[in-house]
Amino acid sequence: MSLVVAGFVTGLSLIVAIGAQNAFVLRMAVARRHVLPVITVCAVSDAILIAAGIAGIATILDAAPGAIDVIRWAGAAFLICYGLFAARRALRPSALSAAPGGAVTIGAALLTCLALTWLNPHTYLDTVLMLGSVANNYGVTGRWWFGAGAITASVVWFAAIGYGARYLRDWFAKPAAWRILDGGVAVLMFGLGAKLVAGV
Repeated sequence: MSLVVAGFVTGLSLIVAIGAQNAFVLRMAVARRHVLPVITVCAVSDAILIAAGIAGIATILDAAPGAIDVIRWAGAAFLICYGLFAARRALRPSALSAAPGGAVTIGAALLTCLALTWLNPHTYLDTVLMLGSVANNYGVTGRWWFGAGAITASVVWFAAIGYGARYLRDWFAKPAAWRILDGGVAVLMFGLGAKLVAGV
């Protein structure tokens, strides 16, 4: 049980940091658009990546740094483009009643979510390399208990964002609130994209 708790705390400490994926989940959650499918994609993706790290993919990625470079450049391009869309929304905000993000189909939402997850090198660093490396310190059996805790943390976190954001609905009924959110998302995406380009 202590290994599950250790995995949960470690996983939560990495997942909670606001990034591209969390910002997108928040936006969909506040608008109440495709919440369950989006958080399911995030949680399942994290579970796959954490399991891959525990199974030893971290060692493979260490031996093939070129793979991370490809992901880094693709991720930078995607984040900067996503930032441009967020900046455009911030310049032309609308109230929640006008359904910001409401025109987003479930297919588009899931593809965006997958891209924000799988094209983000920080996702691999946090889940595959970091959690995988820590988990493998606990031995053949212990590492999977640690991984179970980390995966549980991911599920809890995305469920909290997805279903907790509804309490912000009244605040996001104001166009200015969406301007603030999208402006913040744009700055975040540009910052993350710039860090990837710089190789930080």
